[in-house]
Amino acid sequence: MINSGQVLAAFREIAASKSLEPEEVNELIRDAIHAGLARIFGPNVDAEIVIDDVAGEIEIVVLKRVVDAVEDSSSEILLEEARWDDPTYEVGDVMEIPVEFSEFGRNAVMAAKQRIVQLVREGERQRIRDEYSDRVGELLSGQVQQIERGKLVLILNRSRDAEAIIPWKEQNPRERFRQGESIRAVLKRVEETTRGPRLILSRADPLFVAALFKLEVPEIYQGIVEIKELTREVGGRTKIAVHSRDESIDPVGACVGLKGSRVQAVVSELGGERIDIVPWHPEPEVFARRALAPARVAKVVAEPQSQVITAIVDEDQLSLAIGRNGQNVRLASQLIGWQIDLYGSREWVDRGSDMSIFADAGDPSYETSDFPLSELSLDGNTLAALEGAGYDSFRDVIELGKTDFLAIEGITEEAALELVALVDQLTVIDSDVVSDEPAEAETGSGGDAGAS
Repeated sequence: MINSGQVLAAFREIAASKSLEPEEVNELIRDAIHAGLARIFGPNVDAEIVIDDVAGEIEIVVLKRVVDAVEDSSSEILLEEARWDDPTYEVGDVMEIPVEFSEFGRNAVMAAKQRIVQLVREGERQRIRDEYSDRVGELLSGQVQQIERGKLVLILNRSRDAEAIIPWKEQNPRERFRQGESIRAVLKRVEETTRGPRLILSRADPLFVAALFKLEVPEIYQGIVEIKELTREVGGRTKIAVHSRDESIDPVGACVGLKGSRVQAVVSELGGERIDIVPWHPEPEVFARRALAPARVAKVVAEPQSQVITAIVDEDQLSLAIGRNGQNVRLASQLIGWQIDLYGSREWVDRGSDMSIFADAGDPSYETSDFPLSELSLDGNTLAALEGAGYDSFRDVIELGKTDFLAIEGITEEAALELVALVDQLTVIDSDVVSDEPAEAETGSGGDAGAS
């Protein structure tokens, strides 16, 4: 015969599997027992339920009001029936009816079990809402449970009961994942469905890149370095503008890391996607110069009313400024939030434009997305040799190759190879861009090189 101890143990086992607190478990058990009593006495049953955790017993008393005529048998009892138990009952009194679990029966027990499962599920859903509603933009990790019509269904490491998916449009088209593979993605939003909250994750959103940098760069996590702007063409290229609240900390150098370790960790997670890190600046002209990196800009002219930047570059920098299929200038425009009209110096002259615009092209007063070579922690001899030859910053060596490095006194072949590899890692110059220079330069003529 079923007893209260067995039921209590069964209910606790169901609830404990969800890591609930003892008091939460007791509340769930009371609610579940009330659901079972409703199967026996009716929907409006009123009961007192006392749980003795020490003895492992449950005391149940159903309360019924004594009346002359019963309208609701689940909460009322006829005076004559009440006096069978105690002749002193009067109309308006409340009769206490003890209930043993032997009276429950299979249907009542199943109703109680279903109720406790339902309550546990509702509690889980609410906890997921509470936990994740304020975590949009954070990096989450898990495993691929299944691939369903293009979307990835995940099991999160820290919330295995949460429903989490990466829709097709939030994936990098160059990436492929298999069932059981570990995966990281950024929480984009919490979506309500008929089955409860669903976590929508993304590996394509710019938030994913921002979350990766926050993970890899302690200065960003601590709030010393701030990501001011970020734009991305998933699978191709990302531009990120950073600013330091501490003048003693170089924001670009912090994001690059020792020998490029930090940015390379991000690039690796993105499957080799190229990244430009530039220092943010409040002045559109200066910011535009930086945003067009790695190209060197001769001159920029801003038109604040129309929010248009006219940028002029030397011919040997034009294809680099445009980028493959206009990607570099397009992302630069998105980064600064202004339209950029890009011209080569030859085209600018052919248009009959004022040559005085180049008068201060050599003015070093503007800043670039550069940082000292000492930030890369090169070998002391290599660093000394470079500085002795007049190369002090990364910008100075960005276009040098192995032969150029070997021509510097004190640079060994091993050091030259290391420098070439380092430049390749920290730049976004693509061999296809260089080889396609004539075609891309042509597409950049006049207004065609502009980006909105």
